[in-house]
Amino acid sequence: MSVTLKEVAERAGVSRSAVSRTFTDGASVSDKMRRKVEKAARELGYSPNALASSLTTGRTKLIGLVSNNFHNPIFLQVFDLFTRGLQDKGLRPLLVNLSHETEPENSVRMLKQYSVDGAVVASSTLPPEFAKAFRDADVPVVHSFGRYSSAPHVHVVTIDNREAGRLAAQTLIARGYTDVAFLGGPEQATSTQDRLAGFMSELSAHPQIRSSHSFADAYSFDAGRAEMLRILQSRPAQAYFCGDDVLSIGALSAIADQGLSCPGDIGIIGLNDMEMARWENINLTTIHQPIEQIVSSSIELMVALLADPDRPPEVRIYSCPVIERGTLRPLPTAAL
Repeated sequence: MSVTLKEVAERAGVSRSAVSRTFTDGASVSDKMRRKVEKAARELGYSPNALASSLTTGRTKLIGLVSNNFHNPIFLQVFDLFTRGLQDKGLRPLLVNLSHETEPENSVRMLKQYSVDGAVVASSTLPPEFAKAFRDADVPVVHSFGRYSSAPHVHVVTIDNREAGRLAAQTLIARGYTDVAFLGGPEQATSTQDRLAGFMSELSAHPQIRSSHSFADAYSFDAGRAEMLRILQSRPAQAYFCGDDVLSIGALSAIADQGLSCPGDIGIIGLNDMEMARWENINLTTIHQPIEQIVSSSIELMVALLADPDRPPEVRIYSCPVIERGTLRPLPTAAL
């Protein structure tokens, strides 16, 4: 049988309301009283009931962690960082899978049924309207890995995907490639659209360089592999900016299966710098997305929002350096 609040009160020689206040955030209780109650609780092995506490405070401390790309291994790292980070702040993550969800209202309705105190939309593919739907329902929300905007409707912590696309194009141009291409994720994904736009914007200043683009069905290994196999049936480009590391790894698999080498026959640059990209048998040149900083900043914003729900929306944007490995030809000597 679990220890009850009544038993703690009797051991401490105080009222049950005093015990309740001791374990209620923000409640008034003297230091002497708190020490007596906590000592009795330790001796009895008492732990306060979180659900009962929520009835008293009106706060569940539940934070909906919403995402829609569970096929991408990068989100194992994202979820690990978010769940541990939220728990360290005394909050409780509630993981929500929106892989086949198209209507934000359904997601909002479901999370409100759980009486969440806030929501983190952790997705680079969901449109800004998804996060805005939570705000419109008076649920504090942060959109992590969301689309950059100079006038956001909600708090956004992200990278500039257009700038990442430009950086990828600059990297390929600097290595002397004259025929380059973008292999993106789903065409409707905002991250795909912005990375392609930045890539083509940079190439527009270099009309001597041939360019093309195509899209995979998902941000997944299988989708990247399938799209590269299709490309290899005709005349492939000299180098590809794959809009995600997992697409890049699928493309590398297809290239090897066709008896070609990377970077000898085809160069590849990815985006994310996921753990697998560093593996010796992959050794992927990629653009580093600072996932740890994005997650910790998102949690910091969520804590601030819980304290001040009327906090004006802001954008926190992080830069992305190129991580040099082995899937692009080296820079010409003159450029070093």
